[in-house]
Amino acid sequence: MRKIRDDNSIEDRDTWLEMIMDEYGERLTKLAYNYVKDWKLAEDIVQDIFITSYQNFDKIDELTSFKSWIYRLAINRSKDVLKSHGFRKVVLNSSLFSLFSSKELPPEKELLKRSEEEFLAFCVLSLPVKYREVVTLYYYEECSIEEIQGLIRVNQNTIKTRLSRGRMKLKKMMERRGYNGEQA
Repeated sequence: MRKIRDDNSIEDRDTWLEMIMDEYGERLTKLAYNYVKDWKLAEDIVQDIFITSYQNFDKIDELTSFKSWIYRLAINRSKDVLKSHGFRKVVLNSSLFSLFSSKELPPEKELLKRSEEEFLAFCVLSLPVKYREVVTLYYYEECSIEEIQGLIRVNQNTIKTRLSRGRMKLKKMMERRGYNGEQA
């Protein structure tokens, strides 16, 4: 990553932060969303990541890969949120509300169903986390198997197996909905 600073001034730090926010903000939010499935919560996670980045500005030159570091932060923070008591309590309690809710899909899910690409995204979000994270990193973030290994700290063969199983699960989900992959 190109550095913008000469003398470690506050202005350079602020400029650098704006640059990484522009470059990584949307991708990190989507990555966090893939874990927590709540856009506002994903935005909060990313905001926390940028604060951490800003605080570690002086140590950035010591990193081998800034992209790997910031993605690792996003993954870890998202997993921390999933493990947190408050998140589990909200998720469990929200299931009670589903008993009283309408049988119609919420507007955001209705939009996801409108195109094949959006439907695929919906299916990816339906995968268990261990498959969703490798599918997202490999296909959406275009990370190599080696990069994914560094990000989630899992053996390369395990990553390949999860990719394969994730693809099979996606195929089955899409076939159940009548999508067979053929273009009209």
